[in-house]
Amino acid sequence: MDQSDAPCSSAGPRFAVARELLQAALEDLSQEQLKRFRHKLRDVRSDGRSIPWGRLERADAMDLAEQLAQFYGPEPALEVARKTLKRADARDVAAQLQEQRLRRLGLGPAAQVSVSEYKKKYREHVLRRHARVKERNARSVKITKRFTKLLIAPESAAALEEALGPAEEPEPQRARRSDTHTFNRLFRGDEGGRRPLTVVLQGPAGIGKTMAAKKILYDWAAGKLYQAQVDFAFFLPCGELLERPGARSLADLILDQCPDRGAPVQQMLAQPERLLFILDGADELPALGGPEAAPCTDPFEAASGARVLGGLLNKVLLPSALLLVTTRAADPGRLQGRLCSPQCAEVRGFSDKDKKKYFYKFFGNERRAERAYRFVKENETLFALCFVPFVCWIVCTVLHQQLELGRDLSRTSKTTTSVYLLFVASVLSSAPAADRPRVQGDLRKLCRLAREGVLECRAQFAEEELEQLELRDSKVQTQFFSKKEQPGVLETEVTYQFLDHSFQEFLAALSYLLEDEGVSGTAAGGVGTLLRGDAQPHSHLVLTTRFLFGLLSAERMGDIQRHFGCRVSERVKQEALRWVQGQGCPGAAPEVTEGAKGLEDTEEPEEEEEEEGEEPNYSLELLYCLYETQEDAFVRQALSRLPVLALQRVRFSRMDVAVLSYCVRCCPPGQALWLISCRLVAAQEKKKKSLGKRLQASLGGSSSRASAKQLPPSLLHPLFQAMTDPLCGLSSLTLSHCKLPDAVCRDLSEALRAAPTLMELSLLHNRLSEAGLRMLSEGLAWRQCQVQTFRVQLSGPQRGLQYLVPMLRESPTLTTLDLSGCQLPAPIVTYLCAVLQLPGCSLQTLSLASVELSEQSLQELRAVKRAKPDLVIAHPALDGHPEPPKDLSSIF
Repeated sequence: MDQSDAPCSSAGPRFAVARELLQAALEDLSQEQLKRFRHKLRDVRSDGRSIPWGRLERADAMDLAEQLAQFYGPEPALEVARKTLKRADARDVAAQLQEQRLRRLGLGPAAQVSVSEYKKKYREHVLRRHARVKERNARSVKITKRFTKLLIAPESAAALEEALGPAEEPEPQRARRSDTHTFNRLFRGDEGGRRPLTVVLQGPAGIGKTMAAKKILYDWAAGKLYQAQVDFAFFLPCGELLERPGARSLADLILDQCPDRGAPVQQMLAQPERLLFILDGADELPALGGPEAAPCTDPFEAASGARVLGGLLNKVLLPSALLLVTTRAADPGRLQGRLCSPQCAEVRGFSDKDKKKYFYKFFGNERRAERAYRFVKENETLFALCFVPFVCWIVCTVLHQQLELGRDLSRTSKTTTSVYLLFVASVLSSAPAADRPRVQGDLRKLCRLAREGVLECRAQFAEEELEQLELRDSKVQTQFFSKKEQPGVLETEVTYQFLDHSFQEFLAALSYLLEDEGVSGTAAGGVGTLLRGDAQPHSHLVLTTRFLFGLLSAERMGDIQRHFGCRVSERVKQEALRWVQGQGCPGAAPEVTEGAKGLEDTEEPEEEEEEEGEEPNYSLELLYCLYETQEDAFVRQALSRLPVLALQRVRFSRMDVAVLSYCVRCCPPGQALWLISCRLVAAQEKKKKSLGKRLQASLGGSSSRASAKQLPPSLLHPLFQAMTDPLCGLSSLTLSHCKLPDAVCRDLSEALRAAPTLMELSLLHNRLSEAGLRMLSEGLAWRQCQVQTFRVQLSGPQRGLQYLVPMLRESPTLTTLDLSGCQLPAPIVTYLCAVLQLPGCSLQTLSLASVELSEQSLQELRAVKRAKPDLVIAHPALDGHPEPPKDLSSIF
């Protein structure tokens, strides 16, 4: 067909606008750019034809605009020009042309298509496009066949937590399996009818957030989700968009997801409350600050990916649109400054039931699936790790390979590091002996490329990069990379990314162990570069650092040497050890002093503290690194230079407690642990009947003890068990401004009876029930208890303090009791004075600073001092007392 016979003739108004836009764009080019544009344009073909070179060779901007509009038709000419400008390295001009095109011409060739008509077309396109997924480097599979339900737990309401009394152990939050009903609940309104506009799915790397987000998009297109709320849903992979060069508007991003360029974008954007944007991997967004990070406010403004995505997150761009955001839970505080009233939900991975389902879906063959699942089920540690979908995939992949070869797993694995290394080992061992040196060399190159990407915050790699390293089409490329094809300027753009971002971080960590001596100062940076970078707030290097420590154990280093046929230097291990010893829990003590001042008079300080607790806890992250090594001697040596482990404002998860427990079990003699303003109970979903009321029904004799034993294990039970380990050197434990439910008191009381080195216990400004105080007193009175100093500071009258008095008569080791700041009724003081004068009471110091006492109580205390002149009783109103012990409320 003659192009001049295009349906849109030169007389039409759209032709005139298109020619005007083309001319304006081309006039913005320099002479060199215009020359490149002409050369690139002659290669653009339509129906087998292109504009003859004779018409292009000497054409100026006006002539080129006319030629383009006549040859291709007005609006196709705009698209050809935009793509050609990008190929000619004039991306800014291309972006401006696109912006002006959308403003002036709007909808493109399908201008007459209504939103309601296009909605059906778009849904069908999404169903086709997302019907199949590539699971890591596996074959393409149907999402409906491969997706295995995940556990998703909605965030608890703060008001509910405040309603719970100090003795009430809340029910663990009930996670729901990710069926259609659960997904529909994410944007459900509250009791007041207010619907959340931003929902955050958070969880650790590899837990299945991206797969869940894609399943939500697919189910929406299939008509199962948000039918009354959402007309169009768009999936925006943040990492990919951040790495894309040039400027693009939100309208451009929407058009990229549509089946054609004729989408009614303006009409879509005119009803933003009917749009859902799924921002996958929002934790990759750079921190706020600087003009480049100023969020975009106009959906047609061409800007960087960071500005467009930042505008959506901040709700300054389409504030009424719905957002579904996925982010790693390792650093939730990173997004807090830019999210507007988000509703959070935690992705918790597979239940035990769904682990089994995943195995059967992966293997397909029922006999092999059963054999593999039974093997993993019998390996308790490995089975526990399989709650993470990516780890489950690695385990299944390795087992599949070994079953093919008639083998089994050779050893168990305790950490994610060892599971990832197992996968690398399986790739090496599956290579023929003659090819193994080549594969080992390729893996070294791959690890180095991973490190460069991690340090540069880059997850995508061009074909040219793989070709330069001679990795393209190699065994490691097919095993460790997934290939992505995106519509390019005039041809498909091919990029590669690692199977999972966490796997890139693992390989980056592995690269440090594969370095030869003396090459740490290379371009990618030595281990010091990684560790110094990880010390920064909101660091993107957290997981890489954890993996590095996991690879430093003697067992893992031996595995690396065996599989790679090289000697692993001890230099990296010693450098990592010095780094930990040099941290000294940075920021912990100053924050404790300033953050906890004045809290002693606050009735319920925890809620305010927890609001501030979104910042990542650096001390806890250090412990995660040490935990990953699973090498007791290394951990003990590292902690020897950190005499105080101070964890402040931590919302403990069960994994956090497992990490802390392991490090406490390995701690050297003289170690102190401070838990300040921490949540020490599992998150809850609904209020249960008060366990304290059950205990208070009978506080006498065996009934109380029987009720205490009926309490389920507390969240801190593993920590208290670790304190009783013969190798644990913990000498001091402080719990300050925490809620101590009865189950915590019961478990701590049991630990006091067997902790070999715990000599000091401080409970400062905590919520304690009467039953909890009784249980703690029983533990302190036990003959094997080693505690010499006990400090308790409570607000308000506490009847439970009466149980501390008989404990003084029975405890063989307690020498110091600090009741500073407590309210002691006269009867309790009388009882206390009577016990202090008994021959069996070994107390040497009693601190009553800031305790209001009646004249009668003071007289009774003076009588005790006369009877026992060696007993120090510190109170301002008592004559001749020495300087009282420091009131710890100034610290905690």
